[in-house]
Amino acid sequence: MAAAERRAFAHKINRTVAAEVRKQVSRERSGSPHSSRRCSSSLGVPLTEVIEPLDFEDVLLSRPPDAEPGPLRDLVEFPADDLELLLQPRECRTTEPGIPEDEKLDAQVRAAVEMYTEDWLIAHRRYQHLSAAYSPITTETQRERQKGLTRQVYEQDASGDEKSSPEDADDPRHSSGSPEDTPRSSGASGIFDLRNLAADSLLPSLLERTAPEDVDRRNEVLRRQHRPRTLLSLYPAPDEDEAVERCSRPEPPHEHFGQRILVKCLSLKFEIEIEPIFGILALYDVREKKKISENFYFDLNSDSTKGLLRAHGTYPAISTLARSAIFSVTYPSPDIFLVIKLEKVLQQGDISECCEPYMVMKEVDTAKNKEKLEKLRLAAEQFCTRLGRYRMPFAWTAVHLANIVSSAGQPDRDSDSEGERRPAWTDRRRRGLSDRTSSGDDACSFSGFRPATLTVTNFFKQEAERLSDEDLFKFLADMRRPSSLLRRLRPVTAQLKIDISPAPENPHFCLSPELLHVKPYPDPRGRPTKEILEFPAREVYAPHTSYRNLLYVYPHSLNFSSRQGSVRNLTVRVQYMAGEDPSQALPVVFGKSSCSEFTREAFTPVVYHNKSPEFYEEFKLHLPACVTENHHLLFTFYHVSCQPRPGTALETPVGFTWIPLLQHGRLRTGPFCLPVSVDQPPPSYSVLTPDVALPGMRWVDSHKGVFSVELTAVSSVHPQDPHLDKFFTLVHVLEEGAFPIRLKDGVLSEGTVEQELRASLAALRLTSPEPLVAFSHHVLDKLVRLVVRPPIIGGQLVNLGRGAFEAMAHVVSVVHRSLESAQDARGHCPLLAAYVYYAFRVPGMEPNLPGGAPPVTVQPATLARASGRPASLYLARSKSISSSNPDLAVALGSVDDEVSRILASKAIDRSSNRTSYLESFSSAPPATQLRPTVQKLLHEELALQWVVSGSAVREAVLQHAWFFFQLMVKSMTLHLILGQRLDTPRKIRFPGRFLDDIAALVGNVGMEVITRVYKDVELAERLNASLAFFLSDLLSLADRGFVFSMVRAHYKQVASRLQSAPNPALLLTLRMDFTRILCSHEHYVTLNLPCCPLSPPASPSPSVSSTTSQSSTFSSQAPDSKVTSMFELSGPFRQQHFLAGLLLTELALALEPEAEGASLLHKKAISAVHSLLSGHDADPRYAEATVKTRVAELYLPLLSLARDTLPRLHDFAEGPGQRSRLASMLDSDTEGEGDIGGTINPSVAMAIAGGPLAPGSRGSISQGPATGSRSGCPLSAESSRTLLVCVLWVLKNAEPALLQHWAADLSPPQLGRLLDLLYLCLAAFEYKGKKAFERINSLTFKKSLDMKARLEEAILGTIGARQEMVRRSRERSPFGNQENVRWRKSITHWRQTSDRVDKTKEEIEHEALVDGNLATEASLVVLDTLEIIVQTVMLSEARESVLGAVLKVVLYSLGSAQSALFLQHGLATQRALVSKFPELLFEEETELCADLCLRLLRHCGSRISTIRTHASASLYLLMRQNFEIGNNFARVKMQVTMSLSSLVGTTQNFSEEHLRRSLKTILTYAEEDVGLRDSTFAEQVQDLMFNLHMILTDTVKMKEHQEDPEMLIDLMYRIARGYQGSPDLRLTWLQNMAGKHAELGNHAEAAQCMVHAAALVAEYLALLEDSRHLPVGCVSFQNISSNVLEESAISDDILSPDEEGFCSGKYFTELGLVGLLEQAAVYFTMGGLYEAVNEVYKTLIPILEAHRDYKKLAAVHGKLQEAFTKIMHQPQRVFGTYFRVGFYGARFGDLDEQEFVYKEPSITKLAEISHRLEEFYTERFGEDVVEIVKDSNPVDKTKLDPQKAYIQITYVEPHFDTYELKDRVTYFDRNYGLRTFLFCTPFTPDGRAHGELHEQHKRKTLLSTDHAFPYIKTRIHVCHREEGPLEVAQVFLAEIPEDPKLFRHHNKLRLCFKDFCKKCEDALRKNKALIGPDQKEYHRELERNYTRLREALQPLLTQRLPQLLAPTTASLRHSLNRASFRKLDL
Repeated sequence: MAAAERRAFAHKINRTVAAEVRKQVSRERSGSPHSSRRCSSSLGVPLTEVIEPLDFEDVLLSRPPDAEPGPLRDLVEFPADDLELLLQPRECRTTEPGIPEDEKLDAQVRAAVEMYTEDWLIAHRRYQHLSAAYSPITTETQRERQKGLTRQVYEQDASGDEKSSPEDADDPRHSSGSPEDTPRSSGASGIFDLRNLAADSLLPSLLERTAPEDVDRRNEVLRRQHRPRTLLSLYPAPDEDEAVERCSRPEPPHEHFGQRILVKCLSLKFEIEIEPIFGILALYDVREKKKISENFYFDLNSDSTKGLLRAHGTYPAISTLARSAIFSVTYPSPDIFLVIKLEKVLQQGDISECCEPYMVMKEVDTAKNKEKLEKLRLAAEQFCTRLGRYRMPFAWTAVHLANIVSSAGQPDRDSDSEGERRPAWTDRRRRGLSDRTSSGDDACSFSGFRPATLTVTNFFKQEAERLSDEDLFKFLADMRRPSSLLRRLRPVTAQLKIDISPAPENPHFCLSPELLHVKPYPDPRGRPTKEILEFPAREVYAPHTSYRNLLYVYPHSLNFSSRQGSVRNLTVRVQYMAGEDPSQALPVVFGKSSCSEFTREAFTPVVYHNKSPEFYEEFKLHLPACVTENHHLLFTFYHVSCQPRPGTALETPVGFTWIPLLQHGRLRTGPFCLPVSVDQPPPSYSVLTPDVALPGMRWVDSHKGVFSVELTAVSSVHPQDPHLDKFFTLVHVLEEGAFPIRLKDGVLSEGTVEQELRASLAALRLTSPEPLVAFSHHVLDKLVRLVVRPPIIGGQLVNLGRGAFEAMAHVVSVVHRSLESAQDARGHCPLLAAYVYYAFRVPGMEPNLPGGAPPVTVQPATLARASGRPASLYLARSKSISSSNPDLAVALGSVDDEVSRILASKAIDRSSNRTSYLESFSSAPPATQLRPTVQKLLHEELALQWVVSGSAVREAVLQHAWFFFQLMVKSMTLHLILGQRLDTPRKIRFPGRFLDDIAALVGNVGMEVITRVYKDVELAERLNASLAFFLSDLLSLADRGFVFSMVRAHYKQVASRLQSAPNPALLLTLRMDFTRILCSHEHYVTLNLPCCPLSPPASPSPSVSSTTSQSSTFSSQAPDSKVTSMFELSGPFRQQHFLAGLLLTELALALEPEAEGASLLHKKAISAVHSLLSGHDADPRYAEATVKTRVAELYLPLLSLARDTLPRLHDFAEGPGQRSRLASMLDSDTEGEGDIGGTINPSVAMAIAGGPLAPGSRGSISQGPATGSRSGCPLSAESSRTLLVCVLWVLKNAEPALLQHWAADLSPPQLGRLLDLLYLCLAAFEYKGKKAFERINSLTFKKSLDMKARLEEAILGTIGARQEMVRRSRERSPFGNQENVRWRKSITHWRQTSDRVDKTKEEIEHEALVDGNLATEASLVVLDTLEIIVQTVMLSEARESVLGAVLKVVLYSLGSAQSALFLQHGLATQRALVSKFPELLFEEETELCADLCLRLLRHCGSRISTIRTHASASLYLLMRQNFEIGNNFARVKMQVTMSLSSLVGTTQNFSEEHLRRSLKTILTYAEEDVGLRDSTFAEQVQDLMFNLHMILTDTVKMKEHQEDPEMLIDLMYRIARGYQGSPDLRLTWLQNMAGKHAELGNHAEAAQCMVHAAALVAEYLALLEDSRHLPVGCVSFQNISSNVLEESAISDDILSPDEEGFCSGKYFTELGLVGLLEQAAVYFTMGGLYEAVNEVYKTLIPILEAHRDYKKLAAVHGKLQEAFTKIMHQPQRVFGTYFRVGFYGARFGDLDEQEFVYKEPSITKLAEISHRLEEFYTERFGEDVVEIVKDSNPVDKTKLDPQKAYIQITYVEPHFDTYELKDRVTYFDRNYGLRTFLFCTPFTPDGRAHGELHEQHKRKTLLSTDHAFPYIKTRIHVCHREEGPLEVAQVFLAEIPEDPKLFRHHNKLRLCFKDFCKKCEDALRKNKALIGPDQKEYHRELERNYTRLREALQPLLTQRLPQLLAPTTASLRHSLNRASFRKLDL
């Protein structure tokens, strides 16, 4: 393995070009001895080749279905009811169908009616919803499944709120420990405390001696309880971005609506009320210059006003009483106006005259104008009676909708640009078109505004000359301008109140545009709301789904200026005539308001005295279902006489014209300009147009066009497109067979119809898109029909397959293109998808013969009618039949047996719900005439045509391959179900010829994918997915072995291309998607043959501890090849579990170190596995454990894969301090950039990190260095975590006995790597704590990482082509490429989550809850696996190393953040391990014991009682075990004491109260342990407990001073001093101090701690052996610091190096010493003390030289070079500022009257330290207690207030004697090793501090400290002040020394002082003689002070010493010297 990895590493370095690598890879493939996974010998077939799968159907045949027990039976084969046909009733919006019930419909209408009424036919896979494609695992579904989780209890969550529960509360007693105690003073009280504490509950069976097997069994049973059923429901849902298999069922086709607005007309009130007024509403789009809705007519007149029209009114239909309307707007824009026109009854006078009274009269003047009003009313009444059926234009106004919408204020209006606020994906699909159009400036929405009520007050009077729509658009455009001309006009004042609001989802009482009742319609008597038909401003692409057949007639203008006679008040009457007789006018004209529903005629409003009027009228007609040649519109022009003159008729006809509605079978629509005849038209006029000049007729204006009119039809029957019309006509002609027929101008005979049909098929490409999309279902149905039932023309079978196929391809392209924006994530057009899913059915597949007569007799008769049919046709057909159905023997010339089979009614399976479908068809009405036809199968034809198609067509088909694939699949499904073939064996369901076509097709499409991937990635992706889905669908229908063979062929194609591919990653990505889609099949597990005999016999007992399986494991040492092959991607595995093999092979190849584009591929491959496993977890079919184990067998190789990928997985265990646990990542091979002090040997690294875990690196477990193991692309954290969770899933669900077999076959290095993997799992899923969730929002964080990774890949070129990146960015960016975004689900998903960064408290709680459960379950799975490994290796030779490694993993699990639940089981396992293998801990020089003690102690101090209970039990058993081995437990004692010290020193929130309870519990165990009553064990335990208790008491003090760093360090220092006698503990405390200093930023002090620690170790090593290269104890370190000599206290009398338990730590070795020195150097460097770095390395270099460690030496010299360079470039470094601080007052406890020198960070001002200390002590003692003494004079205690605390702070500077300055040359020298400090106090002769310049003096005071700065503390006690001789005398002469040896010195000093006094007196005398008068005062001051000195010294100088004259021997003098040296500095 090492060789392979080294080789991989080499690849990495000299990676010249991709070609080289490819050559290399191909060489490896061709069999070079290479142990990469690609061709490992055990696999047989290299992974890059796809192995041939087993023949699926044969395997199933060979295994009887009942071979499997119970629940496993369902895994063997697909369920019998897998496929079913569903008839889904078509949703009808209206309560009545609205379908014409006319007796005889022509073919086209009949086809339409059928199409709009038949139910949806769905070919359904009953279990498909279980596949990940249809019910994906999303965050929401995960949340659902996570309900009911129990909350796991975690220490860190408990400690977050310490005061929350009584158990957590801090005990006030503990804060009373006063700081003046020395470290060991509290002994007695401590013992008493411990005795009186309450113990935790004891574990009942702990002290019993039980057999290890029983213990294991019991532990296992307990571990299995209350476990979550599924692991992956606790892990985040699979990544949405990768879910290529995601599908959703299309929504059924439905009627298209835009955004809907509800307009309610409430009231209309004029200043005067004299006559009825009628209203018309419609929407107009000014920019498009288009009327965008039909008219809505309303009538708000009062009943009395309406009464005026009684003479003309019929009883009004309720539908005409509507006052509210729903308008639909597909393209909302700011240019839309709601136009309101008012009309009144025709009266004499032009519009202005009629408007006058309304403008002039006011309501307030009613009384004044009473007479006028009466007159007007009377006139109105007369006009109503006489002219009530005519209207005239009156007034109009318009409402600008955009204003309403915006001013009503949209609640959801967003300031974002429209491009960003895209609707969610599902929303888009639902609204389809409504969005696609809005572009930039018209981002105007009519859907979410607040309802508004408007009162419109100003109306403009209509102008007779400007009534047309053109004029209206000009007015509307003008209205938008600020200076509108309209505003200057005098308005007609009125009040129209209307409500405008968004229409509700399902409004009640609604009528469709055809006046049908829309559901829900609760009561037919309610006043209705009308749905107003929209005329969209631009094309709308939506298929028709319901019957609609409306015609709108718009008269525009009439020009009668040349017409003679009285023709002035003109009106046009419109009638729809079914013939020429006047009685044949049909009642199809829709009524307006307050009238009958339909009328036979309608009139335009009259413009008074105008010969050329313009009209704005709209007539709406209901077209009859059958429009015939005679149907026409008749227009009659009348002159209306307004004044009643005798002898004058009311209306005089003055002209006639007409429009025939059919021309060549087509509906006539569009604009017409018609001539008008003066005479009535002659008979038979209706078949001609008025353009034909009929003889003997008179025409207005000599037959010129004078009447302009426009017809528009809104019809789902008439396509109104010439090409479509022709196509439908021809198809219907063929169906009906009625020749000859007239087509356009020619006549079609039977002979020409074929070529016309072919031409028509080709011409379909010329159809305009809108009608083509609208009639797409019709067209596709007809095309399918032409393929399936080729027409027989003139007795000849005409094969139109190719033409129809090409036409189909074209139609599909057009539909796709038109609806590009509505495509779903996979690029499918929802409209086409819905067609296939719901509407498509195979014509003729349904048995529709009457009475179910035996078809065999019927069919020959029908066929025989084809007279003159050549025999060769029969022959050809029968051949084709036999070849397509090898299972049917067909006689020559016999009828199509297949058809007979399909139609055989007796074969109908009545038991299933397929019956209903078949029956419903058999009762269908008989076809009018059975044409002779031949039935083909659509899927066979499609496959054939596709394979043989030409390049142009093939291109079109490839663009939308998915559609054709889906069509084939549905056709095949219908063929199987309706043809009763589901019981046929799969191998003979489809003919071989068809399967060959399919294979060819799949090969072709696969090739296209491969070749196009570099030209058009997007197409390649779509094709790839379509192909995969097709093959996946085939797995449900055809021979599965055949499908597998096609998959294999596709893989081979890809593989052959990969070798030459410029960027293989692209192809691999596609292949991975392909595999993922195949694997998303709902019967994926069954497809992998999970129940076949590759698996070995299961162990008889599933329990891990089944001894039978154990013995068999090791009885034969030869590994069981069967088991091995199950856990490797071996030949047999991949052959049997074909799909799982493909998936895992993809993963294996992606994880190879040399894989290109790796991180993208990693993510894809791992995501695919994760998605599948999540699916299995959620799948109810696999819920049972036995079934789950079988499913897990499909993924066993994942374990080996992950194990081999280990070096490249993200290292979750890396991290600061305690976390740096995985040593192989600190491999000696990694480059040491940024590493601390060069690269560090693993064990040293551990030493530095202060990590509690042993340095057993992963390498060491796996034996042999992991050289270059990180070569290849490392996996991202996210991918690694997901891979690990998949591994855990396999471990959780696999059969334990199987895992045991496998573990038994692994070599020790492999086992070691497996353990490393488990170790990593623990690290990866460690619980982060609730706090962490509050800190980060995981999702946005994850996504951004993801994007970053993708970007990096693109930049580094691992994905390859630039286009790839551009494409991905376009596809995934929510903002890119606005017009044509292919909407991906992932985008909106991403937007939704990232928009909400702040999560609610509940969400954070929930995340923490789930994470806690995941961490617990992951750890428990690891624990289960460890138990299995232990069971396995019990008997093997490599047991020692493996068990050590197992224990390390267990220890790691106990050390990480774990829940109480896990810890109970973890500690139980640890106890079992220790009791079975005590030698692991106690025999060798191992760190494990230390480590375990630390872990256990930490848990003994837990706040959670169950954890304490188990931890104290474990600790007690550990002591007992150690004692039983050697009658004392010195090792455990030592380790526990050290552990406690390190715990106390490093843990912040450590609870000593809880630890005390655990100590008490252990005491209780010792007292109750009957087995050891007679030994000293209980006594020893008691001693240890009390000792620990004392350490704890010190801790309390430390806790108290947590906020006071100086005091805290002092306490730690004291504790360390207390351990002078036990080096291990002193070392621990020195390290604790170093850690604390580093935390506080005191790097120099941290370095000193490390130097002291190193000196301590050096002393110990010097005792052991005398090595030349090692330092000789402390003395060697003097150059670094003079303080180090205090470590020499460890001497022979304190310890013998070989005593058990002493100096056993990892640091008391040469390696440990190196580690400490390196760390010291690092700290010195950080502190800027580069000179000291040199000194440290002087000691270190000889050791490295002795070890020949040149790599390290190079690093060290590099570091030295850096240090010296920095010294040169930074001469003036700032090291520190020093202050003298004195404390006075009883409040300070043991600090009272103490003086210290404080070292503060450089450039600290006096005010800063003063403020800091004052603030700190004020907080501690309270307000107004602390006072800062402002001067530096000696403090007189008698003058101080005893209740206060005084602090005196003085700035001091280092002081050097002259002789010292010779040595201290550099700035560094003058700042290092400082013991003496100086400060000056100002004074004046008269006692004041400050005075005039000439009298100012200063007193210098020298302070000496106990130790030199920098020391291991930042404040050092002042040992004496040299203010002058008096202080010296007072210190040394005050008391007579007890030691007689010192009498001599004492006396000598006394005599010196006498002499000194004498000299002072002489000097004063001399001075007096020399001074002048100006210095007299100064001299007097000197004399006063001298007198004071003499008086103070007098008593000290007079006392005499006893035995002063006794002689001292030489030996005594010698010992005296030595003693004084020894006492130095202690």
